[in-house]
Amino acid sequence: MGALKAGRREGFLEGEKPLAVSVPGWNDPGMTDHRNAVLRLWGRQLYERQSEPLVWAEAVLAATDRPPTAVTAAMSGRLDALDDSPSDHAWLLFRTVAKLAANLRGDGRYDADVGTRIGPLALRLSELEPSLAGPLTAALGHPPDGPTSLVTVHAAELGSNRTIRMRAIDALLEWAELSHPQALAALCEVASDHRTQDVTVWTKALNRIALFGDATVEPGLLRALADTGHRGVRWSALACAELGFRRAVPLITALLEHPDPMVREGACEALGLFREPATVPALTARLNDETDWVRSKAAQALGQIGGDRALAVLWQTMLERRTPKANYLASAIAAFGPPVVDDLIALTTDSDPDLRALACRALGSTADDRALPALERLAAHDLARTTLGGLVATAAKQGLRTAHRIRARTASTSARR
Repeated sequence: MGALKAGRREGFLEGEKPLAVSVPGWNDPGMTDHRNAVLRLWGRQLYERQSEPLVWAEAVLAATDRPPTAVTAAMSGRLDALDDSPSDHAWLLFRTVAKLAANLRGDGRYDADVGTRIGPLALRLSELEPSLAGPLTAALGHPPDGPTSLVTVHAAELGSNRTIRMRAIDALLEWAELSHPQALAALCEVASDHRTQDVTVWTKALNRIALFGDATVEPGLLRALADTGHRGVRWSALACAELGFRRAVPLITALLEHPDPMVREGACEALGLFREPATVPALTARLNDETDWVRSKAAQALGQIGGDRALAVLWQTMLERRTPKANYLASAIAAFGPPVVDDLIALTTDSDPDLRALACRALGSTADDRALPALERLAAHDLARTTLGGLVATAAKQGLRTAHRIRARTASTSARR
């Protein structure tokens, strides 16, 4: 979405104000505040549709009614060949096409997005010179009658071949970022029925569900959750959590027993977002999962849920040292904040180097004032080695760095307020 950053002016004539397109449809309700971003997005998508961009660009230039010699000069890709051309309203369009020609012919001296400016420049030219409006509109190769017609095209393309489907869903998501109502509706339709959608398109939409999701998608997402054999079931769980559909919690909890570890991991992540205390026992079982990243995500979820039961489970699991790679347990315990600091400080005196190292990592993540003396002591003196071969002192130094980094960030944030 770099092309949509506020204030960027590529594609406009030098000295001119940003485009205020008068073509019907461009001033759709809700789009006025985004007119320039909408136009740039349309220009990019128009260019990406061209199977022969140079042929298309030449047709646009030919429609300007400028001398054929100027068209030839631009299509040669040589900017110096345009020096003798009159500096009229079309001059920037001709220079832009010359840069495009150089890019496509392998010169590589110019920025890569010049082709996306041709459509906006041609529309601006048709506004400045009304006599050219008809020829230029015809040459653009796509009716420039506003975002609504373009979104309609994108929605229809979801039924085309896979390459076009992927391009269409990307385009719809970009229109959704501009809050275009028809794009939002089209994406809700995609999210509501996993059975009729390409799984890649469907999951791509669900990854951005916060852009467009509303209550209308809940029944479809619950159906997808119940279809545990569907390859996108992980994303349906996360989408339900993102939108706060609490009726999904029992279905997501059942996914903790799914044979695919990625689905189990996604279920843990989703339940952490819900922060539902009733799921603590099911997540506790996942602390013994055969896959390390599932164990890690389960611990993180328990830390997000909080409460005495979740803390007791995490603490007991850490003390039992079921796995030597248990830093995720320390991070989850640190999420409980000040109430765990004293117990973690006490753990820095334990006879087990593994537990002292874990306590150091957790204390660093709390960034609590009380933790610093204990971390400094271990960093200076504790040369015992853990099961994995690291020094407790090294873990303490890492904890100190983490604590100082968090404290500096907090101070910076407070100062800005």
